[in-house]
Amino acid sequence: MNRDEKQQFVAEMREVFEGAEGVVITQYKGLTVAEITALRAQMRDSGAGFKVTKNRLTRLALEGTKFAGLADYFTGPTAIGYSADPASVAKVASEFAKSNDKLVLVAGAIGEQVLDEQGIKALAELPSLDELRAKLVGMIQTPAQRIATLTSKPAGQIAQVLKAYADKGEAA
Repeated sequence: MNRDEKQQFVAEMREVFEGAEGVVITQYKGLTVAEITALRAQMRDSGAGFKVTKNRLTRLALEGTKFAGLADYFTGPTAIGYSADPASVAKVASEFAKSNDKLVLVAGAIGEQVLDEQGIKALAELPSLDELRAKLVGMIQTPAQRIATLTSKPAGQIAQVLKAYADKGEAA
């Protein structure tokens, strides 16, 4: 890479770090291009990204960002997963690492909080933002449905009583 390409790479990586809420660092030694492509597709499907890094340049890009604590973990053949939803990137990376021994989870971070491999796996077990939103909407809708049911029942009962009186009046 020439100097301009290096500066462009550092600027791109800085944008990635500034736009992400969660980052997972992996080592991919031994993965084929097809396997990395499959991992990228899985990351993309979950709203995350996956990028092979240049360690020295990535450490430069980390300076001054909330993920600066990750700089020491960039050794060897590294790649990062990143996303606005920390649980989704951890989930995809963790699932892929379970099925493929060549991908090793090294470290990660949520904001300034640095996580080890166990922390990433624990984060992967949490529901994603979309799952949490769906549960919240369900919890909000359930009481509303109950209120609608309760308020409609008395009105129905009053209508039945009035109908009974009307029928009784007609019969007399």
